[in-house]
Amino acid sequence: MTYKIKFGTDGWREIIAKDYTVENVKRVALATTKWLISSGLPKHAIIGYDCRFGGQMFLEATAEVFASQGITCSVAEHFVTTPMVSLAANTLKAGVGIVITASHNPPSYNGFKIKATYGGPASPAEVQKIEDQIADEAVTSTDSYANYKAQGLVKIIDMETMYNDRVEASFDMKLLRGGDLEFAYDAMYGAGQDIVRRLLPDATFLHCEHNPGFDGQAPEPIHKNLTEFSQMIEMAGDIDSGLATDGDADRVGLYNSNGRFIDSHHIILLLIHYLHKHKGLSGKVVNSFSCTGKIKKLCDLYGLEQQTTKIGFKYICDIMVNEDVLIGGEESGGIAIKGHIPERDGVWIGLVIWEFMAKTGKSLDELIEEVYDLVGSFAVERYDLHIDEALKQQIVQNCKDSAYSAFGSYAVEKVENIDGFKFHLGDDQWVMIRPSGTEPVLRVYAEATDTESAFAILDATKAAILG
Repeated sequence: MTYKIKFGTDGWREIIAKDYTVENVKRVALATTKWLISSGLPKHAIIGYDCRFGGQMFLEATAEVFASQGITCSVAEHFVTTPMVSLAANTLKAGVGIVITASHNPPSYNGFKIKATYGGPASPAEVQKIEDQIADEAVTSTDSYANYKAQGLVKIIDMETMYNDRVEASFDMKLLRGGDLEFAYDAMYGAGQDIVRRLLPDATFLHCEHNPGFDGQAPEPIHKNLTEFSQMIEMAGDIDSGLATDGDADRVGLYNSNGRFIDSHHIILLLIHYLHKHKGLSGKVVNSFSCTGKIKKLCDLYGLEQQTTKIGFKYICDIMVNEDVLIGGEESGGIAIKGHIPERDGVWIGLVIWEFMAKTGKSLDELIEEVYDLVGSFAVERYDLHIDEALKQQIVQNCKDSAYSAFGSYAVEKVENIDGFKFHLGDDQWVMIRPSGTEPVLRVYAEATDTESAFAILDATKAAILG
């Protein structure tokens, strides 16, 4: 039986050589071309790949299928970030952008992300149309990549320079390069390594070599994966802030001068504070269901509209494309802001935060204290429970059946189920249970006034649901 291809929260991802094969990539590519041709959009595709194994090979397979259908392909000759593909799709008004990437997944994975002409994730409805057209049979009778290049159907473009020029036009890079602040960057062996070296050549760099195996580590910019970076910053003593990005550089991780991790909840709040209070910008703030409740509190204080979406940046992007949005952000490190493409961009967000520091002359900790003065201190923590599928489904069913009235000593006061199940526990505390859309994992999140209290809620919840 032919392997059934299904898209998750952001693209299709599978283990290389098991289900992620040239044959299956071509099946997805052909379905995408059918969708593009029927959509009436320009018959022009932007295609790029990140640092994972086989990127160039899978790009060539994708381009061969597109070109065989008469679609012109503008492709990257070297690895690029996802935001570079999205920016190129937007700037060149292409019909679609394709990124060969599995983002933050373990190194054994690769994937296929679909970007729309506006420079962000294709909407869930359009992705479903593509998925519905994936045929069971293998794709054959395409000409070679080299021949399509010779015919002009495949063209090489410099997406990195296009992105670099956009950054130089949008930020005071002389201030960031020549000021008093010292920065560090951990690419996690991912696709952000070259562009950050180009933009900030005097920064301190870590894991900025080409290593398709990522040293065996999933390139997800969360603290447990960044302990070497954290220790480097702490030991250096003169680094003001550190930035980390994931495999395709659309997710952000941030560190203060002491090597302490600053999560996305805090980054989103800092961005609201900077863009609205300091730069005078307005618009709706859109965040995913797993984000801190402090976002709504700060928006209320500043008179900004706030909306909560399902988890997956594609839901945020849909709103950004159609409405006036100041910030769209996820707990997992994917954040977009007004004035750029409607796309997560780890490098761009890092530069905005560093610009905030440079222009105010304040440390990251001082800026966070300004936010705490407005909304109160808080911490959000997360456990990723790797449990068997039967138990995972039983826990989800228990949530649906309202089987949990308390987690240890924490009584449930209210339940929301926008995407997963958020159990409100009083005093602005909550715990949330949700199966991952891209990995065999049950995620459990908790918010409390401090880290110790958040982990206490997580531990009580884990004990209650695992029995």
